[in-house]
Amino acid sequence: MSSQFGEKRRVVITGIGLVSPLGIGKEENWKNILEGKSGIGLITKFDASEFRTRIAGEIKGFDPLKFIEEKEIGRIDPFIQYALAAAHLAIEDSGIKLPFENPERVGVYAGSGIGGLKSIEDTHREYLEKGPKRISPFFITSVVINLAAGQISIKYGAKGPNSATSTACSTSSHSIGDSFKIIQRGEADIMIAGGSEAPITPLGLGGFSSMRALSTRNDEPERASRPFDRYRDGFVMGEGAGILILEELNSALKRNANIYAEIIGYGMSGDAFHITAPCSDADGAIRVMVNTIKDAGISPDLIDYINAHGTSTPLNDKLETLAIKKVFGGRAYKIAISSTKSMSGHLLGAAGALEAGITAMAIKEEILPPTINLTNHDPDCDLDYVPNVSRKMKIYAAISNSFGFGGTNASLLFKKFEGG
Repeated sequence: MSSQFGEKRRVVITGIGLVSPLGIGKEENWKNILEGKSGIGLITKFDASEFRTRIAGEIKGFDPLKFIEEKEIGRIDPFIQYALAAAHLAIEDSGIKLPFENPERVGVYAGSGIGGLKSIEDTHREYLEKGPKRISPFFITSVVINLAAGQISIKYGAKGPNSATSTACSTSSHSIGDSFKIIQRGEADIMIAGGSEAPITPLGLGGFSSMRALSTRNDEPERASRPFDRYRDGFVMGEGAGILILEELNSALKRNANIYAEIIGYGMSGDAFHITAPCSDADGAIRVMVNTIKDAGISPDLIDYINAHGTSTPLNDKLETLAIKKVFGGRAYKIAISSTKSMSGHLLGAAGALEAGITAMAIKEEILPPTINLTNHDPDCDLDYVPNVSRKMKIYAAISNSFGFGGTNASLLFKKFEGG
């Protein structure tokens, strides 16, 4: 609902839950980001010796027992486990007391690009070896994409809007953007929003490897993800989840919540061009940023920072750079840009939420995350990508970009929170 004067409801971020190759929890993620540490290493989840790519961003030290009842763990795919862990961390970080005071006003919106790939592979193998009677009754509920949101809502009693996106690498940015609009429209006061992904399996790795989308820098994993560098050779898969607590401003102020940033803009666009390649003229990326700035209703001159999609693939980084130049003109050279995928790898459907959380912390802490492994100049990528070392800088407004296969694009616009 809008105010009696037709003003849009304001939405702020009051909780951040991150589970990624850079750590478990926002503090560990943030510390490693500022130190420019890579979360990429050799794959340990299975024998990858026969694959062209043998590296990925695996989560280290994840103990599901800290977040999920023991009897439930075997019944849910890792992508749901990561989502539940990130939701737990986000709610804890927000300081919201449970049970929710008004559960019908609390919603969940969490997606995944692929869903329960490991459970699909394991169950299919079991079926082939031992027959249909060995298929678990929990198989379907372990792999269906909306069950991450479903499990979160069940665990915490959130009875408001409940949905899930699956828009490839834009998934969790769409989740957060749609949640922002749900609160802005007055349909909920709190949204638990983001996404999760667990794609590091033989089929997941093999599929992306066959597309020639992945880096093959197997001998130096920590240097493999190198967005905007001249010698980038593909992205590095990652796994994990990002969940944010979005809250209507008065709800947050009433309970004296810690506010990281305000979300003020959300845009979408479609390339209508190719199943994997971005538009050759960057049209989709241009329009999604323009749409987002228009939705926020602020001048483009107020944008200080962009957390780029920045996958470390030759085409993506070149065309995202072109799009930024087209949107901001000569001012593009004054905007700080970084790709935190250089450290985390690419979490596919969870990437947007991880990067939204990082962007909100960058605004709050007034520090720009670096783009590591950026040592060789590419004439097609000539903007300020905050190379290799984090940088202190006040940020008034920042964009986070996500572009997915099929040409599905999402951008989010955050700004520094300024009073009630």
